[in-house]
Amino acid sequence: MKSFASDNYSGIHPDILNAIISANADHEISYGDDIYTQQAHQLFESIFGDLTLLFTFNGTGANVISLKCCTLPFQAVVCAETAHINADECGAPTQAIGCTLLTIPTSNGKLTPELIQPLLKRIGNVHNTQPKVISISQSTELGTVYTIDELTGLCNFAHENDMYVHLDGARISNAVAKLGVSLKEATVDCGVDIMSFGGTKNGLLIGEAVLIFNDKLKANAPYFQKQSAQLFSKNRFVATQFIALLNNDLWLRMATHANCMAQLLYNEVSKISGVTITQSVDANAVFAIIPAHSIEPLQQRYRFYVWDEKTTELRWMCSFDTTEEEVMDFVGYLKSLIY
Repeated sequence: MKSFASDNYSGIHPDILNAIISANADHEISYGDDIYTQQAHQLFESIFGDLTLLFTFNGTGANVISLKCCTLPFQAVVCAETAHINADECGAPTQAIGCTLLTIPTSNGKLTPELIQPLLKRIGNVHNTQPKVISISQSTELGTVYTIDELTGLCNFAHENDMYVHLDGARISNAVAKLGVSLKEATVDCGVDIMSFGGTKNGLLIGEAVLIFNDKLKANAPYFQKQSAQLFSKNRFVATQFIALLNNDLWLRMATHANCMAQLLYNEVSKISGVTITQSVDANAVFAIIPAHSIEPLQQRYRFYVWDEKTTELRWMCSFDTTEEEVMDFVGYLKSLIY
């Protein structure tokens, strides 16, 4: 079955697979002391500047380690209700870190200083958990992308109130492709303190990278990584994937293609009477409502998720390997079901 369900459904880019094979040539020191991990660190620093780099198996692990670096158990993480750390991680952040999530309803997945401001009255009150981190997703779970000004304003607001900014970058490549700026301009230069750099949603077999920019958050990070069961003994096989991903802008080319396929899908389904697009199509996701009778037969041919059971809002995701033919076939079949 063709899939518009998730960019996790896609396979491995051939360049990434070849990098894994090449790293399998000989013995290497374990637990990140290998030459591949060193090369990956140098490559990340050439792009972002000085940082501490840790690799994890998955996005939940990256988020847990990042938030551990930022919080004490009596402190809280502010996030959107739709945030992955709240909706899709089985309580891992609260269980593993001991802190509270303070969730905020949003119409488009984005947080703003105005939405967060009322929570600051908790600061200094011993009876309340203390807001310490603003956690955002870029792009968001609703497929929207923070602009440079929006992200910079949010970071300035956080730092003015003695808070950190954590960026869940599971789809940071898609967001930066949309923004048309460099990775550094879209993160470090905005004031982000700590982030994950997504791999598995953009052509990798396994692995995410935790990038720590704020020196205050670096000291205990390796211990949190080990304690969170995210330290890979054969780390070279994660690191070599990121070397291939970052070289020759492979990350950008794949993300740009996925975004373009989502725009094509958006443009074509928008022409169909009875289809309502519910979110701005900024990256590689299209959110839509279609006639209820069309959902089940469409899912019999194409995998995708019903995002909101109450409204029957759907999410269609495009990947680095989605083709124009697949998009047009999907659109044609949807049209036949509605008409």
